[in-house]
Amino acid sequence: MATTWGDFQAIIQLSAGLNVAILSFVDISIPAIKERRHVFTKARQELEIYRKNPHKITEKDKKDHADKVGEIDRELFDLWHTTSDFEQVEDSMLKTTGVFGLLGAILSISLLWYSGAHYDETFSLPGMVLTAASFFSLLAAFCVNFFTAFRATHYTQRCNDLRQKMREKLK
Repeated sequence: MATTWGDFQAIIQLSAGLNVAILSFVDISIPAIKERRHVFTKARQELEIYRKNPHKITEKDKKDHADKVGEIDRELFDLWHTTSDFEQVEDSMLKTTGVFGLLGAILSISLLWYSGAHYDETFSLPGMVLTAASFFSLLAAFCVNFFTAFRATHYTQRCNDLRQKMREKLK
């Protein structure tokens, strides 16, 4: 007995539903992106507070303190420069998720319509390939957003480590 489009329709329905839901995949990475941007803003604010430290009275203390602030400032700038390059990647990855969602939804909804119109016909190899392709858009969108969240979390941790170093070094 050959498999028909009707037998495979539930899998196509699952693909259609999930592909429409892809747009919510950005919820995986957006909180991490926002947190990274917030932490960098806080680090910059804290550094400015340390820069104006009123407890340094002697010229030697002021110069040593200014040197330490300058060192932390350079490290923060280097980290910011690295993440600013990644910020463009973040934005493009979020747009890519939308493209994957749209293409996957169009493909899976088209397959759903076709499976309804050809319910009792034999499920063909091209049908299997197209159905598998409709699931690849899900996998791609998930991977893109997971990678974005991972990188944003990595940069947030590096910035938090630098903030901790700042607190210890610039007392």
